[in-house]
Amino acid sequence: MILPIVAYGDPVLRKKAKNINPDYPGLEPLIHNMFETMYGASGVGLAAPQIGKSIRLFVVDASPFAEEDPSLEGFKKVFINPEILDEEGEEWAFNEGCLSIPDVREDVDRQPEIKLRYQDENFDEHEEAFKGLAARVIQHEYDHIEGVLFTDYLAPIRKTLIKGKLMNIAKGKVKTDYPMKFPTAKLKRR
Repeated sequence: MILPIVAYGDPVLRKKAKNINPDYPGLEPLIHNMFETMYGASGVGLAAPQIGKSIRLFVVDASPFAEEDPSLEGFKKVFINPEILDEEGEEWAFNEGCLSIPDVREDVDRQPEIKLRYQDENFDEHEEAFKGLAARVIQHEYDHIEGVLFTDYLAPIRKTLIKGKLMNIAKGKVKTDYPMKFPTAKLKRR
């Protein structure tokens, strides 16, 4: 089932999400629905706060980047209760967007390598290193469960330049090919 994606301006996007246990109700269908929602919106990652759930869960499928980085072929993962243990390397800029902030893309500097501890959909624990685009997608989604948006990394002048777009998104004045839930609690598909 495709779920509506929460738009910029909703307070759930600014909350630090809570850990979950294996007995979290409806987790398996939730994960399935998150992947379906992400694919329906042509995304490569989706965090639970983006569908209105303040829990430490996100899904990633970086396969669309496999042309640039062949190691991402079939890179599809579920991250539960993740914790970034380390970030290293010289920051590099990449143009990022977000399903919760449609029609806004900006260059964001991030470190190219991360070490992450997380649980998968079976609650098996992993400690793994990621680099390049895989690390970037994970960092972006991880920020969501920390209550951080990619726009927070922008220089003040860039934030000023996109302020009008962000306000329009919060008011529901944006067109998307996927259902969205705006802070005014309306569901729109335009």
